[in-house]
Amino acid sequence: MTKWIVGLLLLVNLALFGWMRWGNLLTEDADSGTLQAALHPDKIRLLDALPASAVAAQSETPGLSLTLSPVSAPASVPAPAATHPATHSSPGVASSPVAVSAPLRPPVAVAASAPLNLAKCAEWGEFSGDDLSRAQQALAVLKLGDNLTRRAVERNHGYWVYIPPLKKRASVEKKIAQLKERGVKDYFVVQEKGKWQNAISLGVFKTRDAAEKYIAMLHTKDVRTAKVGERTSKLKYTVFLIRDLDSGTTDKLNALQQEFPESELKVEACNN
Repeated sequence: MTKWIVGLLLLVNLALFGWMRWGNLLTEDADSGTLQAALHPDKIRLLDALPASAVAAQSETPGLSLTLSPVSAPASVPAPAATHPATHSSPGVASSPVAVSAPLRPPVAVAASAPLNLAKCAEWGEFSGDDLSRAQQALAVLKLGDNLTRRAVERNHGYWVYIPPLKKRASVEKKIAQLKERGVKDYFVVQEKGKWQNAISLGVFKTRDAAEKYIAMLHTKDVRTAKVGERTSKLKYTVFLIRDLDSGTTDKLNALQQEFPESELKVEACNN
């Protein structure tokens, strides 16, 4: 009996030892596949950072060693001349482009705009007597319309061309009829009482030379009794004002001024 008990205990011990040694093989799933081989630390080395997709692909491949290398700090790179920096990649290793700020460009100088063409205006004068009538006729040909105005100028000193005072009113009317026959249309009879009453003024001028030239013109019309005198009383002259001149009208005014040597023509930018 003792032998049977000892033999039974021996079998129980052998069974317990076998279960502890090979029992996990009986509980393991047959379809689970082979365990992944252990990594070898001596074969691991660091490389540049790989894209996430490449890392995932390597991790899913059995037996493939994943190598990584530390990323070294890039040295200072001088700014390239091109706007977009070039990218370099080692064979088999993808590298990300390094963004380099473009050099600051100096501000572009903006050219000053050319001045606008200002409207031009003209002053032409001073006129009196027969010259005033002739200037009015010449300006009427230009058809300036509302662009033509005039202003009066008074001076305390000047010269006039006149026919000495006549004693009778009838003599004054006879002399006026003679002037009209000879083509003299600009005249004025002095009505004020005094030494110049019934004198006939044929024109007033700023200078004696201008008055003398007018006397010479009257002689060509057979007017021989006219004289040149100095006036200290206020004398009125006319100045023509022309606005918004174009180049053609300016040229015509310059040509007209040559016919009136004693006149002055000023062309400049309009005041308003």
